[in-house]
Amino acid sequence: MAALGLTGRHSQEPPPGPIETQPRLGTSPDPGRAPGADPLLDALFPEAPSTVDWGLDRMRTALAELGDPHRRYRCLHVGGTNGKGSVASTWASILQRHDARTGLYTSPHLCSFRERIMVGGRPVPATRLVESASRLRALASELRMSFFEATTLLAMVVFAEEGVDTACIEVGLGGRLDATNVVVPEVSAITNVALDHQEYLGHSLEEIAREKAGIIKPGVPIVTAEGRPAVLEVLRARAEEVGAPLHRVEPWRDITDLRLGPAGTRFTLRAGTGRAIELETPLPGAHQATNAALAVRALELLPDPPSREAIAAGVARVQWPGRGQIRRIDERLFIFDVAHNVAGVEALVRVLADLAPPRPIVLLTGILGDKDWSRMLPPLVDLADRAVFTVPSSAPAERLWNPRKVADTVARGTPIEVRARVDTALDRAVALARGGTVVVTGSCHTVGDVLVVLGLNPFEPDDDSD
Repeated sequence: MAALGLTGRHSQEPPPGPIETQPRLGTSPDPGRAPGADPLLDALFPEAPSTVDWGLDRMRTALAELGDPHRRYRCLHVGGTNGKGSVASTWASILQRHDARTGLYTSPHLCSFRERIMVGGRPVPATRLVESASRLRALASELRMSFFEATTLLAMVVFAEEGVDTACIEVGLGGRLDATNVVVPEVSAITNVALDHQEYLGHSLEEIAREKAGIIKPGVPIVTAEGRPAVLEVLRARAEEVGAPLHRVEPWRDITDLRLGPAGTRFTLRAGTGRAIELETPLPGAHQATNAALAVRALELLPDPPSREAIAAGVARVQWPGRGQIRRIDERLFIFDVAHNVAGVEALVRVLADLAPPRPIVLLTGILGDKDWSRMLPPLVDLADRAVFTVPSSAPAERLWNPRKVADTVARGTPIEVRARVDTALDRAVALARGGTVVVTGSCHTVGDVLVVLGLNPFEPDDDSD
């Protein structure tokens, strides 16, 4: 497909039904950028504002200027507090086995920005991203687009230029006013609702659910695995308001024969047709069975749903690093998990209980200062024999925590050491975990920084010249 130009104005067909842009969430740090984490970040949109003024007007204007590239392919849209990246990557994996040219847009990344924009299961080459961004830079600057808005625009343009059939798009933050919410998908999904980003989304589950329910579009089927009545009522009310069919995945009913192990999770899914299908995902944990079930149920609602063979193969071959990722290195087991809120930690603790990894267990963690570390850390520290706290260098400076102060606050009998640098913290954790397990968790930044030190960058080695 020919490259998209920047000249000429095109009228943009509005999405069916209104999407509110007020009240806004206010101005907040851009969730899409961590300066210095990856040189590619500064090569894309170096002049982008470091804060986000929430709203959809800039995205709509930019897309209209470019001829609405996001309408040249089918979209699937997923939001929720945890698990939305797992669902999006499972969608992409299944559709690739369904002979669809598939785009995948997720955030944040672990080691390289290129992980965020993938086509056909591979990151788009850096040279291609920089070239495409150079053509969008003036427009993004004119509209004062944030880095996340600009890179979301970049993804939508690249997908159009690459001729993808379907784009699997993960919400960045919230939903209602998230930059991705300009798409009109064929199906939407909301994984779950938990307390996270309360300063932007609200301080109760119901308030957060209203923001996430903002991705529910008129007439577009919505699938959710959320089961708590108060939250479900918010989602149901929005679906009824806009005439969107609401479908539910109920793990207690739909998932049976659950078997967990180091190689992943096996289970039987009662498909929407009523027929059961045996599935295995390499992502460990009962919560990952739920995520896979949600992904499958959503795809079953498409006009051309993938075959059972494509579903089974796609679920089995999904790649989503840092989600219960297990590697054995030098007689030590490493478990990498990006749990960064209380609900994520609870899921990780359940996985560790099921896996019963060899002891000693050493916790290597770095949590952002604006997270609820006072509730996240106790269950992690309690299961560990030793703990090492660190500061991920890729994290934004304004969001860093004080690990020494935190260590004094959460001391619970488990010896805690502090190493400010990730590489020295990793060395110490490895020394303490001889014959045992190192659990790396707390944030995407921490997991990504450790993977870089270990030379385990996801999707590498990868030819950046194609």
